[in-house]
Amino acid sequence: MNLVSIRDIYKSFGEKVLLKGASLNINDGDKIGLIGVNGSGKSTLLRIIMGEDYADDGKLEIVNKRTIEYLSQNPDFDSELTVLDQIFKGSSDEMDILREYEGLLAKAEKSVSGLEDEIIRLQGVIDNKNLWNMESEVKSILTKLKISDFEARMGTLSGGQRKRVALAAALLKECNLLILDEPTNHMDSDLIQWLEEYLNNRKGALLMITHDRYFLDRVTNVIVELDKGVLHRYNGNYSYYLESKLEREALESVEKDKREKLFKKELAWMRKGARARTTKQKARIQRFDKIKDSLEHKVDENLEISVATSRLGKTVIELKNISKSYGEKVLIDNFSHIFLKDDRVGIVGPNGTGKSTLVKIITDQVVQDSGEILRGQTVKIGYFSQENEDLDGSMRVIDYVKEAGEFLETADGDRISASKMLERFLFSGDVQYSYIRKLSGGEKRRLYLLRILMSSPNVLIFDEPTNDLDVRTLSILEDFLDTFKGPVITISHDRYFLDRICNSIFYYEGNGAIRKYPGNYSDLIERMEMERMTREASGEDVDSKQLETEKTSRNNNRTKKLKFSYSEKKEFEEIDGIIEDIENRIEEIEEEMSGCTSDYVKLQELMDEKSKLDSLLEEKMERWEYLNELSEEIDKQKNS
Repeated sequence: MNLVSIRDIYKSFGEKVLLKGASLNINDGDKIGLIGVNGSGKSTLLRIIMGEDYADDGKLEIVNKRTIEYLSQNPDFDSELTVLDQIFKGSSDEMDILREYEGLLAKAEKSVSGLEDEIIRLQGVIDNKNLWNMESEVKSILTKLKISDFEARMGTLSGGQRKRVALAAALLKECNLLILDEPTNHMDSDLIQWLEEYLNNRKGALLMITHDRYFLDRVTNVIVELDKGVLHRYNGNYSYYLESKLEREALESVEKDKREKLFKKELAWMRKGARARTTKQKARIQRFDKIKDSLEHKVDENLEISVATSRLGKTVIELKNISKSYGEKVLIDNFSHIFLKDDRVGIVGPNGTGKSTLVKIITDQVVQDSGEILRGQTVKIGYFSQENEDLDGSMRVIDYVKEAGEFLETADGDRISASKMLERFLFSGDVQYSYIRKLSGGEKRRLYLLRILMSSPNVLIFDEPTNDLDVRTLSILEDFLDTFKGPVITISHDRYFLDRICNSIFYYEGNGAIRKYPGNYSDLIERMEMERMTREASGEDVDSKQLETEKTSRNNNRTKKLKFSYSEKKEFEEIDGIIEDIENRIEEIEEEMSGCTSDYVKLQELMDEKSKLDSLLEEKMERWEYLNELSEEIDKQKNS
């Protein structure tokens, strides 16, 4: 069933045309990944669908009574609201009831009297409307997204935490179409994997912008590319899109060859002195101009670059027993490493563990508490930070790049001009002479990256380069790094980028411990899984250090007195019996299945029921684990 229909949408900002006859149908069951170069108009298209922006021309139709939920790239929030208040901030009756109930509980916790009757009344309403599951799901999803202090004020949270609260709010509301703009930005790998699984199990249509290529591959069944204002639909995941696009570009290449041959023929005719006396000759001159224009505006995106870097001496960068803490929080504990010329190091681990601190120590922006850093005399570091350096909006794009270098020297002695490099990084000729202030945020990130590369560094350090760079720019960067003759150090949660680039991984285990693994990110996951299986085989359930880290993190996040909510207390009392009932029913089904092997209709019905019960059992076991852990922490707090 069709949910949204977009027909010949046009949208421009001043001289910049973003959408040029864009058309798309979004159907029930579509899980669409919207990709394209930063600044091409992807977020604008989402805002048009949501009614937050308007097209200059064209038609947008949304089927009646179809609901849409939207996570914007920079969601709005009320800094004074608590996390739960922000989640329950909505117009539905159910949200109003739960918000009122949670508000009364919060007042009761502060010893406000006279609320008992109203709390009991609302408990009855919630019972009748069966809303306890909604409250439990809210807290469960927030916990999965590593938000454990539900009473924290939104203004006290980091930007990444606020984005995850907004994501939770979007996921929790039932809708026919869920629209997500960069949901994986600033998420660590564990969270991204959880979100993958959640979206794969979720019913309804999905439209999202993300540059995480593994995420696109595993979640989407449609890729829509926004290219030069036009939408191209590919009915498959990201891998299918890559194959199909190659075929499309091959056809376009054949057409381009035909146009070039025709251009040469027409050029020869023009040079003879075309006489524009007849209508036929005028049409031929117009055709010549059209062919010439189509060839002149074709950006060369396939320029091969083999970069020559300045000589690195025997010593590149050596870290000797580096330690760094902030108060009682240990970020780096006695870490040593010698970086070699061919190192491609990925730095991974949960957010807030100190990854950026390590690269800032290497780049001399943060001073370590102890230890020593040795840098070779010839080392020239190019550092791509999470924040753009201050870009002068009054400068032209090409002048900004030329400040870093007029040319980039290649390994074979040739020189590539700043203008040619700008073309390679998707800045066409007209954009190169526009002012930086006219660029989108993503285009500014791409420009900032190119300036760093044009400065001819021999060591490259990236802090979350994949957060704001589009898929095509990342592919260009990866190709560039293939021939870069020097160490590359990158912090990233983008698993594809880490697999594509790295030959070793630094993994932050917590409490300042950094463990080195050979290979790329997939190798790391395989090694960690083997270690987990070995621990289980030897009788160890979990890594005690990791468990202690997680508990410390949870305790740090809980600044108020812990207690069960009414629904959690009720669920805690009943959940053992519920799990036992489910397990008993599964056993009964298995017995029935063994007795009707020839009745295929009955067997299929039993298999379907068992599959649903298996999923329900897994869900209830997760809740059992959470509730028992919370109960233990409440008991500890009472006894301390």
